[in-house]
Amino acid sequence: MEVRDPIHGAIRLNAAETALVDEPFVQRLRHIKQTGFSHLPFPGATHSRYSHCLGTLHLAGLAFDSVFRDWSFASSQKRDAFRQIVRVAALCHDLGHAPFSHCTEFAMPQLSALGLEGYTAAERRASHEDYTIAILIKSGLAQTIEQSFPFTARHVAALVSDEVSCEEDFWLDGDRHYRRILAQLISSELDVDRLDYLPRDSYYTGARYGQVDVAWLLSNLEACEVDGAVSLALDRSAIYAFDDFMIARHHMFLMVYFHHRSVINEELLKRHVLEPGCPWRLPSELDAYLYMDDVWMEHELRGCSDEWARRVVEQRVYKRVVERHGAPHEIDLSTQVELLDDAGIDCIRSGSTGKLSRYNVFGQKRDRAPEIHVVDRLPGQAVQGICTLAEATEVFHRYADARRIERLYVAPEQAERARQVLGIQS
Repeated sequence: MEVRDPIHGAIRLNAAETALVDEPFVQRLRHIKQTGFSHLPFPGATHSRYSHCLGTLHLAGLAFDSVFRDWSFASSQKRDAFRQIVRVAALCHDLGHAPFSHCTEFAMPQLSALGLEGYTAAERRASHEDYTIAILIKSGLAQTIEQSFPFTARHVAALVSDEVSCEEDFWLDGDRHYRRILAQLISSELDVDRLDYLPRDSYYTGARYGQVDVAWLLSNLEACEVDGAVSLALDRSAIYAFDDFMIARHHMFLMVYFHHRSVINEELLKRHVLEPGCPWRLPSELDAYLYMDDVWMEHELRGCSDEWARRVVEQRVYKRVVERHGAPHEIDLSTQVELLDDAGIDCIRSGSTGKLSRYNVFGQKRDRAPEIHVVDRLPGQAVQGICTLAEATEVFHRYADARRIERLYVAPEQAERARQVLGIQS
């Protein structure tokens, strides 16, 4: 099968991948918007998780070919299996997303309700990644994978989350173990997920922040052995493209994903769902979850008389009256909230925190994040040196401080009075 994609052009799938794409849980992603409520401030942003996952599959194949272009495998069959599992994991990495993507994740049940075995995550509220693992392991998708590919659904899940246990012999080729590097292609500081969604979201929103040099980054990926482990590496000649890539993602969060209109719709939806009389929560049963998508969500909202649902449906959303940007300690709005409370004006306070990296926080790599390395070499010459990504670039230290956006919203009919109470000139 060939898919025409506006970002990558022709995306080709083999027969087994086509059968997997036709599975109901993959087709479900057609009806989940990639960027939640972002289509309200950015009307073009109606693209789906489905198109993103196809794009991620495509990039996974390109990334694998680049990483291992000069690499010697003991078995060509194992190389082919590794390339195939990376593409399948890339296709399936977002299967668990709820309606409007991240916007309704707060309504998920506790992790234990999913009944996952061989999963070491501590008890907490489930996330979309947990649902992805459940769909891979417990739904009919598992049988399709195991009938069509030389690996199990649990092996695919193990590339999505390092907390999934599986039979480890599959990752061996000769005396080398490949789970780490293959997982890094799916989820890391430089994964194919980000390399697809940044240019894709930039294209559909019309925002230019996410335009990064994907081709150059991919062509400079490689594998290296450090302390007996095979890890993902980047040639130093692409380090400035990497810096640009990280900053682009940071700015997309601050200027697009945290747009004030998207945020207030999320907050109103949360008020609706958390009302005592709200008739629904996201189910833990996968047969029911299959039908939880944007179409279902919009139908539920349109049929509800709750004030918060009506405001979302009719777009009578609360209006922003205060917005501050800066370090968390610089932008406290507690005084303004008290003034509005004293005046009897209901307000919604919302904060969004933009961090450059979820793997490298305040210049320190998180323990669970496998290290990406940077390789020094001149063309045609042997490797001159290897260092970590954090050692090769200043971008993590330069952007170590979290940037926070704090906002206050009030009902549109109270916006003018709220500005008067806060001493804000219209």
